[in-house]
Amino acid sequence: MCHLAALALVVLLLSHVHAQQPPAQDLPDTIAVERDIEYAKAGDVSLKLDVYKPKAESANPRPCVVWIHGGAWQAGNKSSGSRLLAPLVATGDFVGVSVGYRLTDVASWPAQIFDCKAAIRYLRANANKLGIEPSKIGIWGGSAGGHLVALLGTSGDVKEVEGDLGTIGVSSRVTCVVDYFGPADFLLYDLNSPRVNEPGNAIYKLFGGPPKEKADVAKQISPVTFVSKDDPPFLIMHGTKDPTVNINQSERLYNLQKQTGVSTALVRVIDGGHGFASPEISARVKAFFDKHLLDKDVAVSEEPIQAPPTQAKSM
Repeated sequence: MCHLAALALVVLLLSHVHAQQPPAQDLPDTIAVERDIEYAKAGDVSLKLDVYKPKAESANPRPCVVWIHGGAWQAGNKSSGSRLLAPLVATGDFVGVSVGYRLTDVASWPAQIFDCKAAIRYLRANANKLGIEPSKIGIWGGSAGGHLVALLGTSGDVKEVEGDLGTIGVSSRVTCVVDYFGPADFLLYDLNSPRVNEPGNAIYKLFGGPPKEKADVAKQISPVTFVSKDDPPFLIMHGTKDPTVNINQSERLYNLQKQTGVSTALVRVIDGGHGFASPEISARVKAFFDKHLLDKDVAVSEEPIQAPPTQAKSM
């Protein structure tokens, strides 16, 4: 990977932090939200999540869709989940959860994955109270969040990235994964680049030191490291003109999953940048969750989707 490609991850991640952070919106009257539920503590840091539920009662527990936000692992917050989860929750079929986790100004790797795993364990352990079906937990994230959901998907119950925060003795496995343009293999980047190894750089902060000295972290942090045939189904979506995370990251994950026998789909968003939205994209995501969380007999197409012209130009 050339020097410029390495810089794309570390420089443009920062300039595009808000590309996948949708603006807040008023929730429909049919949705109730409970914010800032503590799912674990890391030292004196309280780790929190928000739960979005249909107000209508259900005789049966509902499947859960969990959103994990992006922001170069050093920015963003769980409020971004509101706009994305609301349409799913408004159907009455799902509970939505948006997870906050420690950013790199607070703690470096593996804090981020330990927190996300703890959130999944909390949801499963408290499923009855939350009205969640514990065997039906899907996850969704973009950019840095895409990286974290991909790693959650490939490393279910892998001890070295499990951690022991909050609830223990409960599985952190998930049912299915929607990965929006997340880094999948850090070894594809030039981790010897001088810029990457400057203190304050996003990757330097994530790795907790110079990446050129942390090959072990680069391997552990990469979702491709843990791909195995028992991984849950994946839907990967990536813009063909993403200037921040090259589409070769998603292609690497997808190809390895196909070779291993994982159920996976890669949808290329033609001319899409680092962040995209359209009714067709939303419909594809909903079909995926309908199939794997509601057991509906629906197809999830891998046909490419054209990005709206304004997104192709601006992101």
